[in-house]
Amino acid sequence: MNVKLQQSTINNQQSLIRITGSKSETNRLLLLQALHPNLVLENTSNSDDSVLMLKAIQKPTTDNRQQTTVIDIHHAGTAMRFLTAYFAIQVGKEVILTGSSRMKERPIKILVEALQQLGAEISYEENEGFPPIRIKGKKITQNKVALPANVSSQYISALLLIAPKLEKGLELTLEGEITSIPYIKMTLALLNEIGVETSFIQNQITVKPLHTINSQLLTIESDWSSASYWYSIIALSPIGTQITLSSYKQNSLQGDASLVEIYKSFGVETFFKGNSIVLHKINNLKPDTLNLKLNNSPDIAQTIAVTCFGLGLGCNLTGLHTLKIKETDRLEALKTELTKLGAKVLVTNDSLILENSISINENIAISTYQDHRMAMAFAPLAIKTSIIIEEAEVVSKSYPTFWEDLEKFGFQISK
Repeated sequence: MNVKLQQSTINNQQSLIRITGSKSETNRLLLLQALHPNLVLENTSNSDDSVLMLKAIQKPTTDNRQQTTVIDIHHAGTAMRFLTAYFAIQVGKEVILTGSSRMKERPIKILVEALQQLGAEISYEENEGFPPIRIKGKKITQNKVALPANVSSQYISALLLIAPKLEKGLELTLEGEITSIPYIKMTLALLNEIGVETSFIQNQITVKPLHTINSQLLTIESDWSSASYWYSIIALSPIGTQITLSSYKQNSLQGDASLVEIYKSFGVETFFKGNSIVLHKINNLKPDTLNLKLNNSPDIAQTIAVTCFGLGLGCNLTGLHTLKIKETDRLEALKTELTKLGAKVLVTNDSLILENSISINENIAISTYQDHRMAMAFAPLAIKTSIIIEEAEVVSKSYPTFWEDLEKFGFQISK
């Protein structure tokens, strides 16, 4: 399904948009809940990724090795990483974990080798280093492992989440400069919240074993990555435009909460009121070029790049090496689609440089590459020009009600 967004004049009034729980927090807590059934979760994400994660955990497996359970997580990269670790410790269970054609191109070798160092039994069904993988769950007694520090934080979090269930816990050494520290800290904070003792000193992470926990209710904060598109919308709107989003915390565990500071450069102020935030366009002041290092929040790079283009700004975004192995090569995808719109863009393995621009080409069809963030990052440009988003249904991966919420705010959308 393609959608066309006519150049839209946004309702210059305060609206309330309710965004469901963080996909990052939800998927971590779903795994912890599977390992510790006393946990009760509130405000879970309604994203495809979280739904797939829950279905995979709940899918019946068999102790009969002649009837291996096949679990297909489609495009859900987080689920692939977390479930690899989860099923590795399900004693006596055997599964094949697979996904979409793109998922079969996304590397899993570093995590598999780390689990194998600990004693896990995992093998490849097709190509070495990539899904699908066969996992034979067993009791793991080793507790020391090392990983390159610049890998996806999801590999690291996958190991940390199962660590309390390991006989001796886990001592994890990260070698080199660490990427996406906020996501690692999020995982450790959630472990602490359910009573697990952890430490993170320099490049050494320790997680103590905790085999039983007390019953607890955990409320998940709404997703800051989903909020990023509203920051872009307000930045591209006239002075005075505002919107209220719920439910958010000032002391968020999510790295993408850096939006609060970043979007001040575009004249957007954030006001915390109770469990909501109010985004308010207060001025049109903006730098000629925005320089940002996004190691800790790479998921908002697409949104920021498109915001800059829509405002005629240049930007130099670095720390983006993990974007090469997402749902698509997000750096190349950004370059291709922004160029269609009239931008001049240069990308490297870990950076994007956008030149200042003075015009935007109209009625351009944006390819989304089966990547939800491509669809949502480009949609706010409808404030400046009419635009077409191809495969628009892909937003369900993380924000299923995205198009309906845009219409509530005044966007003119046709299928």
